[in-house]
Amino acid sequence: MQVLYEDNHIIAVNKYIGELVQGDRTGDPTLDSSVKEYIKKKYNKPGDVFLGVVHRLDRPVSGVVIFARTSKALTRLNKLFQEHEIIKTYWAVVRHRPPMEEGELVNYLTRNAEKNKTYIAQKARKGAKEAKLSYRLMGVTNNFYLLEIDLHTGRHHQIRSQLAHINCPIKGDLKYGFARSNKDGGIHLHARKLQFVHPVTKEKISITASPPQDNLWQEFIDQVNG
Repeated sequence: MQVLYEDNHIIAVNKYIGELVQGDRTGDPTLDSSVKEYIKKKYNKPGDVFLGVVHRLDRPVSGVVIFARTSKALTRLNKLFQEHEIIKTYWAVVRHRPPMEEGELVNYLTRNAEKNKTYIAQKARKGAKEAKLSYRLMGVTNNFYLLEIDLHTGRHHQIRSQLAHINCPIKGDLKYGFARSNKDGGIHLHARKLQFVHPVTKEKISITASPPQDNLWQEFIDQVNG
């Protein structure tokens, strides 16, 4: 577990591919449990450690996850997310060049809980939720394209389904149309950065997470930093 930011009220970590943020029916180890254990040991805390889950990333996705260390921070962070006051930036590696080098995608999404999959609805209808993101092309290799995405709404599998809809499935994402899975079981979608006003101190906070270590991510990082 890599800690990216930590103070008395919040803690942010870089989630690895395959980690669950919070427990589910699999009973597998969870990121929130690891963070609690880290806090317990570091600060020698007796008894249960308070840790509030504010948001989640899909299991095959990596990147920044923030937790609340106090009930005050939890309430205020929840409000920041609900009111879209947190700027969420993602990186996605896709197989095809998008129709434009930058643009905005607005769709209505419906979720099938049984299949754990999100679908694009043709129009606004009952149960469909509006989803909005902006993207820009950041890098190109022989076979892949790096998109930087600003997520304006936080719908289930939003980035995955919206990019697939424009024929840009994310590398490794079999569920949304990519041809092959990645060897590590993850997908090349990474929560790169969170920017927000600290819920207690009111400072401007920017937290950035490095992508997983593989040659393709490194090639794109070199291009971006070029």
